[in-house]
Amino acid sequence: MTIIISDEIIQASQLTPKEFCQEIALYLFETGHLTVGYASQLADMPTDVFRQLLKQRHIPLYSYDVEDFELDLKNLRELGRL
Repeated sequence: MTIIISDEIIQASQLTPKEFCQEIALYLFETGHLTVGYASQLADMPTDVFRQLLKQRHIPLYSYDVEDFELDLKNLRELGRL
């Protein structure tokens, strides 16, 4: 599938076309809609370079929330490690 973004929208964003795609990729990764692999493809960057961009923007590579923590605690208790 091809998506066409008008030059007017690109110009209004004050980004280059490449920067525009990178911003979309960053957003979709950060919101959990794309994996790092697909986001780096969308950004037209090697995965390791995209990961560096995530680091520069303070976007975590992995999401670890309270539910994950609670599950880890439960599993550790069941294993007798807590």
